[in-house]
Amino acid sequence: MAKIYVASSWRNKYFPEVVAALRAAGHEVYDFRNPPHGGHGFHWTDIDPAAPQWTFEQYSEGLTHPLAERQFAADLEALEWADTCVLILPSGRSAHTEAGWMKGRGHRTIVYIPEMQEPELMYKLFDAVVGTLDDLLAAI
Repeated sequence: MAKIYVASSWRNKYFPEVVAALRAAGHEVYDFRNPPHGGHGFHWTDIDPAAPQWTFEQYSEGLTHPLAERQFAADLEALEWADTCVLILPSGRSAHTEAGWMKGRGHRTIVYIPEMQEPELMYKLFDAVVGTLDDLLAAI
C-alpha cells in the first residue's frame, strides 16, 4: 500500500471523497485539513483576519509566524514521509509546488481531474493524469 500526500486546495470539494477512497483502499494518507498535530489545518486568517489584503512585507513576516512555521513543518514532514502524491484539481499554487517537489524527488505523482479543466501540457511530467476515482486507484 502507498503512503500518499494529497495536494489540493481548501476550496476543492472533491478532497474529502478522495481521502476517504484512498483510505478505504488501504493506503495511508496525509490530510492537511486534519493534520496529525491536531487542529483544523492552517489558514492565513488564523494569523490575521486581514491576511488576504496584506502587503508583501506583511506576507513576508507572516511566513515566519509560529502557526505558519508549524503547518509548514507538518506538511514538509508529510512530503518526506510519502512515496506518492495525488494532485487534485482544481487547486492552487501550493498544491502544484508540492506535486512538483514530489516528482522532483522521484516519487510517483498523479494528477486527478474530476471535472475537466483547461488542458495543461506540463502535466506530462507526472506519472499519470486521470479523470475518475477508479482510474486514480488503478494508477496507484
